[in-house]
Amino acid sequence: MSVPNSLPFRLSLSSIATVASTPKPDPAPTYPRLELHNLFNIAEWQTEIPWQPFQDGVDIHRLYGNGVTGPTAALIRFRAGGKISLHEHTGHEHVIVLTGSERDQNSSIRTGTLVINPPGTQHSVVSDAGCIVLAIYESPVNFSKDPT
Repeated sequence: MSVPNSLPFRLSLSSIATVASTPKPDPAPTYPRLELHNLFNIAEWQTEIPWQPFQDGVDIHRLYGNGVTGPTAALIRFRAGGKISLHEHTGHEHVIVLTGSERDQNSSIRTGTLVINPPGTQHSVVSDAGCIVLAIYESPVNFSKDPT
């Protein structure tokens, strides 16, 4: 098996054999859960998502939570020029860019990038050409002004 040198790790045949012989999970009852497949190709199936308006040029689809109390996970779609207004994180925020790019006061992040913003940080976010991100919030964010 040939593995390109551009990968951040090397995969050997011995590691494949180890994975193949890993024991199966203990039996347990099944339970309902959400599974999202093919996330890095979300642009191809984004029309199947029941988006809701969120802010200027930005739509949201909450996977769990309401964004007001407790943790929340959401898909967020920025149209070209879409912006999320200045807000403060009361807990950790994890953002994975699934397609496109977005930027804030710190940097621009592109497809495949994970950013973790710590509690107490503030930023606004814009996407010049549009993007879709998965955002997971430990606790709600406080917007400097009421989102439209």
